[in-house]
Amino acid sequence: MKMLESLSAFGGLVLLRDSVEWEGRSLLKALIKKSALRGDQVHILGCEVSEEEFRGGLDVNINSRLVYHDFFKDPLNWSKTGEDLPGGPLDVLRAICKRTDPGPVTVALDSLSWLQLHVPCTTLCQTLQALSYQYSSPGDNSSEEKVCVLGLLHEELHGPAPTGALSSLAHTEVTVSGTVGQAWVAHILYRRPGQLPACQTQWFSILPDFGLDFQKGPPLEPQTHLGPRKPEVDPTAHLTFNLHLSKNEKEAKDSLTLPFQFSSEKQQALLHNGPGQATSQIFYEPDAYDDLDQEDPDDDLDV
Repeated sequence: MKMLESLSAFGGLVLLRDSVEWEGRSLLKALIKKSALRGDQVHILGCEVSEEEFRGGLDVNINSRLVYHDFFKDPLNWSKTGEDLPGGPLDVLRAICKRTDPGPVTVALDSLSWLQLHVPCTTLCQTLQALSYQYSSPGDNSSEEKVCVLGLLHEELHGPAPTGALSSLAHTEVTVSGTVGQAWVAHILYRRPGQLPACQTQWFSILPDFGLDFQKGPPLEPQTHLGPRKPEVDPTAHLTFNLHLSKNEKEAKDSLTLPFQFSSEKQQALLHNGPGQATSQIFYEPDAYDDLDQEDPDDDLDV
């Protein structure tokens, strides 16, 4: 099963983790295209790039199905053009929570990192939880009312605490990586209520029209030079001591009595004096500064 291809069909929060080497916006647009072709209502919160740049490369038919909320031109609403939504992106998410029209919805956040830097983490997590769980129940397999939130996260910009908070809310986490000049790699961690987490690795490439081309396995790395195989060297060949004992050496080792081991005969000899053996005595001569006052033995301490 190509889990990457049907992520938005499951509902809940999907974290797309990218890095400086491997950007995740192309994968986000590929998943948006899948959701639009499936018939979902697709809402996009654009915060990091312009609307023209984000829509670039997508088919006209796909772009006509997207509801784009542009927070790139005026993120703080200084021009007062968004007076109906003075709360900014969070008001858009809350409005989607209160929708009355039926059908599955896909919400793409470009990006969660931007929201994380401009919105308190607790407020953002509460809004995402309300949105992703609004129409999803653990025992419901119907996708008629499911809401899928695709959040692009640049994890290198955040510490472990905010990243861990978002990870605890996510139903699915996708980490994008790969090898330069070759296919992309998606490491997918999928969580379902009442089930163990499922892990999957998929190799794919993104086509110019943002389609996904899956591969069966990792690409073969080119081998530029195949030299003669070097013989393996035994690290114990030239040691000055043996790592293993022979049978006779092991028997001699087991029969040896160590100095700290006491036999019964040695114990009896130490505990009982034999005939002709002198007993030990201790002779003590008091010093001039010794305090022998029995009534106050601590007098010399000057307490």
